[in-house]
Amino acid sequence: MSSKNLFYGIIIVISLIIFWIVSETLTQPRVADLEGEFIEIANYRNENNTGPVIRIYAVYSSDTLWDEMRKYGDFMPHTKYGNTKVFFFSNQANSPEKLVPSEPYFDSNYQENCVAQYEKTAMGETRFKKYPFR
Repeated sequence: MSSKNLFYGIIIVISLIIFWIVSETLTQPRVADLEGEFIEIANYRNENNTGPVIRIYAVYSSDTLWDEMRKYGDFMPHTKYGNTKVFFFSNQANSPEKLVPSEPYFDSNYQENCVAQYEKTAMGETRFKKYPFR
């Protein structure tokens, strides 16, 4: 009889652990949980899968919530030894619709609407600049 109780006890413990893992997975923070409105306008990713992967994003932000912009940048995908850059724009109509792999990454006409730049470097360091083109 005690082996039967032990079996049921193990089943209950495993069920609780599975429930805990699933609930933690489903309640992770995500971009939609951030304050403010973030709309990805354009993105670029090079086709190099063996070397550094370069990712560049142009994102419209309805407000200059600096901490939320930094969190948004943290949510963006990053590859080890790659580089991820996110440019935040205050005007959706005047945001670049096409990005290129070399600096300045988009037409200079859009620079005045760029309110912030987030970068995650190849070594995982993050940088955040307010008004990077002023």
